[in-house]
Amino acid sequence: MTKATNMRELSAQEVSARIAELQEEQFRLRFRGATEVLSDPLRLRVIRRDIARLNTVLREQKAQPATAGKAGK
Repeated sequence: MTKATNMRELSAQEVSARIAELQEEQFRLRFRGATEVLSDPLRLRVIRRDIARLNTVLREQKAQPATAGKAGK
C-alpha cells in the first residue's frame, strides 16, 4: 500500500503509468482467482484502493492549474 503523500510527488505520467500497472495486476489476480485459490486474496482490496488513491491524486493534479489561475484573478 502506498501513501497518498508519496503519490502526490509523482508526475501525472508516472501516476497514469502506475494506474495501468495496477489495473493489469488486478486483472491477472481476478483471472487467476476464478480458476484457483489466491495465496493473498486481500491483495485485490489493496490494489483497488491504491487505484482509487492514484485517480484522486491525478484528478487533484489536473485541477490544480485551473485553481491556481482562478486564485490570481
